[in-house]
Amino acid sequence: MLNAAPSDYTQYVYEPFVSETGNNIGAVLCVPMIMHNQNVGAIAVSSRQTNVYNKYHLEFIRTLGSYLTVALDNASIHDQLNQTKEIIEEEKGKSEKLLLNILPSEIAEELKLNGEAEPRSFDNATILFSDFMDFTEASERMTPKELILELNHCFMAFDALCDKHNIEKIKTIGDSFMAAGGIPVASVDSTKNAVLLGLDMSEFIIKRVEERDKKGEVPLHMRVGLNTGAVVAGIVGKKKFQYDIWGDAVNIASRMESHGSVGKVNISQKTYEIIKNESIFTFEHRGKVTAKRKGEVDMYYVNRA
Repeated sequence: MLNAAPSDYTQYVYEPFVSETGNNIGAVLCVPMIMHNQNVGAIAVSSRQTNVYNKYHLEFIRTLGSYLTVALDNASIHDQLNQTKEIIEEEKGKSEKLLLNILPSEIAEELKLNGEAEPRSFDNATILFSDFMDFTEASERMTPKELILELNHCFMAFDALCDKHNIEKIKTIGDSFMAAGGIPVASVDSTKNAVLLGLDMSEFIIKRVEERDKKGEVPLHMRVGLNTGAVVAGIVGKKKFQYDIWGDAVNIASRMESHGSVGKVNISQKTYEIIKNESIFTFEHRGKVTAKRKGEVDMYYVNRA
């Protein structure tokens, strides 16, 4: 507090202090604003007259400075909270996206709400299996990097086709791809859509084989099989958990794949009975085929009409 600024200033500066309006300053009060032991600013008041301020004026300015410092601190904390909130929301979005890559959306939502998801039974799920023929032999003729890149290329295409036909991808097991229609939400078109998925996958691989043959690269040939029946679906495990399905219908679907042919989509009698009147398909009855642990089973090759 300088009550005679023109004379008192001389111990600090060589020239009289002048206000922004061009007036000489007679008296001045200046209070620093300290926040977390750092000076963040100051409050200064001045008068053209001398000897106008006293200790009450000084205390008033100090109090005002304290209030403003607290306000600035609160504003800073609020800004930090907003930034933290944005980071949390961003990370939450990433976590939810990752969860949806692992689980069906309905199951993921149930898991978030309840901390667990109840197993469910489905009477008419259509299970699809695909597998690359002579995969071990083909992989021995490819570098590890080339093998992984090719598998990833194919499986990413299959994922997109699952989305296209509203079919739930279940998992990949080595070079095998598993999906199912009619879960976790039953649908009257799930069997037809699952068969269309199988045909699209088969056609994709046929074109892929042609592309790799032209380039002199090792091709991967594929079989596809489907069956319709009752399954139980749910989440297993606590670490690296996954949504999976169980039931004899799953085993029969696996037999449809293993007893099929390269470039063909092989379906069971149960699947055939559901889609046999669909005009978009034609069928080739293979008769009864002996399947491991299942005896003689009727099988059909399905094609687009």
